[in-house]
Amino acid sequence: MERFYWWDRESDLEHSQASETARESTQAPGMSTGPDSGLAPGKGQAAELIRRSKEAKGFAYCPYSKFRVGAALLTSAGKVFTGCNVENASSNLGICAERAAIQKAVSEGHLNFEAIAIASDLKDQFIFPCGACRQVMREFGTDWVVYLSAPDGTYKEMTVENLLPMSFGPDDLKKSKVTEDN
Repeated sequence: MERFYWWDRESDLEHSQASETARESTQAPGMSTGPDSGLAPGKGQAAELIRRSKEAKGFAYCPYSKFRVGAALLTSAGKVFTGCNVENASSNLGICAERAAIQKAVSEGHLNFEAIAIASDLKDQFIFPCGACRQVMREFGTDWVVYLSAPDGTYKEMTVENLLPMSFGPDDLKKSKVTEDN
């Protein structure tokens, strides 16, 4: 199911600031409130993830394509991991923003995801993940949310299943197989 939204930056910023204040007041001493700290689910989730994905886009290393992409991934534990695309002169050795964020999360022990937001510089259109990124997302489930953003603040909300229907995943490896004897 596709849903289209208009991001009201001012309302979401107010909501985000109010949420941040509430989190700070209930936090244990010494807990981080930095950019990789938890994100409370709710109305401001999409806007905050999109904001962080746009921030991550600023770190993109793309001297060849000049195509900057950023991603912000929300784990089930409420932690946010960001990533950006990193190109290489040997073009097949680069990595996309979505996979960078997922690999950061996995390398720190997070395997369950709630949502990911993706941002780019594409004018007047949404950014979609490439096939490789869709397959990597699929490795970690089909029912988590993907926010596809446009520079004007609009976004589409989809699921991994919407982006990669009839996909191959970990469960397929557990199914019975034909043997050479049969």
